[in-house]
Amino acid sequence: MGLQGKHIILGVTGGIAAYKSVMLLRLLIKAGAEVQVVMTPAAKEFVKPLTFSSLSGKPVVSEFFTANTGEWHSHVDLGLWADLMVIAPATASTIGKMANGIADNMLVTTYLSAKEDVMIAPAMDLDMWQHPTTQRNIETLRKDGVEIISPEKGELASGLEGKGRMAEPAEILSSIEKYFANKETLKGVKVMVTAGPTYENIDPVRFVGNYSSGKMGFEIAREFAKRGAEVILISGPVTLETPSGVAERVNVVSANEMYAKAEEAFPKCDIAVFAAAVADYSPVEAADKKIKRENKDELTICLKRNPDIAASLGKIKKNQVTVGFALETDNELENAKRKLKTKNFDFIVLNSLKDPEAGFLKDTNKITIISRDGEVKEFEAKTKSEVAADIVNSIKL
Repeated sequence: MGLQGKHIILGVTGGIAAYKSVMLLRLLIKAGAEVQVVMTPAAKEFVKPLTFSSLSGKPVVSEFFTANTGEWHSHVDLGLWADLMVIAPATASTIGKMANGIADNMLVTTYLSAKEDVMIAPAMDLDMWQHPTTQRNIETLRKDGVEIISPEKGELASGLEGKGRMAEPAEILSSIEKYFANKETLKGVKVMVTAGPTYENIDPVRFVGNYSSGKMGFEIAREFAKRGAEVILISGPVTLETPSGVAERVNVVSANEMYAKAEEAFPKCDIAVFAAAVADYSPVEAADKKIKRENKDELTICLKRNPDIAASLGKIKKNQVTVGFALETDNELENAKRKLKTKNFDFIVLNSLKDPEAGFLKDTNKITIISRDGEVKEFEAKTKSEVAADIVNSIKL
């Protein structure tokens, strides 16, 4: 597809892969985009600004002021003009500055003012890419809503072989085209996503709960929002920030609170994804004061069954598409198929606690999607953001 009428900021940083950005610019222009190049001072040591301005038809922006005229370049105006910002290559230095808000050049300042979405194509040596600091910064940007175009494996400038090569310009173009295509696919669609654990109070300081971090549900909410959907995210107690583009976030603590909010939102939704790990039971009575030890060797807490949110809403669903999750420790496939039927899901996402790359508190997941018609589709281990895309891709309205 073309990019006619799209305004794109192309950020270029100081890495040897900057020469590839020239070809990327040519591809963007050929696809119909209007491109403004923003370079870091170091990038000009690798490719002259004249090369980019000749191809884009626009003067390259690099400094806050034009040396001869004193003209100020407004990073705010750039952010309002653009439909997308793409930084290719993105060096370890620039990634670190972006992740930590160090606005010491025009490119990072423009990023911090961006109203549009941002994509980066990292490029650096193998050791730099693998370093925990770089990976931590990458994860920070991912959580902030930046799309990462993963670097490729191959020969690096240092002579080493490994991951760190900037993705090829054609692949970056494909990611950009896919971004704009996806952004419109779910426009006008209303989605409810439940995420995180629920906590059931024993007393004011203790609770019955589970290890859910909420990461999977939040990534699903993020993916829906990226595709233009109107998303309401109903979240149990987690420390995660609301994904960019989510229309509404509702915070709850207990299963009963989540049930009440989901029951209210469900009739207005076209799609509902039940990713929350809702506690099955809660104490019959919660003490209003902290329970003291008092030399007791045993303490008995009587539990009662919580409402089954997905099953209850599955009974009243009309035209909604509903998606559930099954985290199993044994008889995984059989248990997931049973849950698919009893809760009236259109499909269910299965993962197993036996798999080291799946489960609570992890940044990766390995899933199997089981459809109502009996189709079983297995996926390889991926980041939870990639898993979220696979799940959303599987939904058919």
